[in-house]
Amino acid sequence: MIPQGPRLGGNPSRLRLEGTPFITVMLGSMLTSLPIIAQSPVLPPVGLLLLLSWRLLRPELWAAWIALPLGFFDDMMTGQPLGSAMCLWTITMIGIDVVERRLIWRDYWQDWLIASFAVIFCTIGGLWFARLTGGGGTIALVAPQILWSVLLYPFVARQCAWLDRWRIMA
Repeated sequence: MIPQGPRLGGNPSRLRLEGTPFITVMLGSMLTSLPIIAQSPVLPPVGLLLLLSWRLLRPELWAAWIALPLGFFDDMMTGQPLGSAMCLWTITMIGIDVVERRLIWRDYWQDWLIASFAVIFCTIGGLWFARLTGGGGTIALVAPQILWSVLLYPFVARQCAWLDRWRIMA
């Protein structure tokens, strides 16, 4: 049974407070290693979607540098050229910081727009990194993946909000 509120005098553990976002992003990155056979990349970058969801939901939770180790883990799990997610995710986090400083307020639609631009940037950037290392493909190859990712973001953000409520409850 899930308690309806924090227990009197109870505090959630430090691992639960600080570890939940890291673990969820890492599990999302590990989803791409499932044995799914496809001719083109159609599985959304769930690790990236979780990173964006946590960052846009709780801006105070992470600094921009956190994208570096999480991107490294994603590169290891997805098989992308080492450094691609590290670079792209860090640039994305810095870009979100810059956008946040310029906005007076932000709502759901702006979060979805920010996440959409970030997904497009990281997916096309990942394609560019793959082409640099001898891979091939065009933007049309990753277009379904971009579309699925943009459409899946609200669901992932909702799941992060649910996890965040669980995370802070004692």
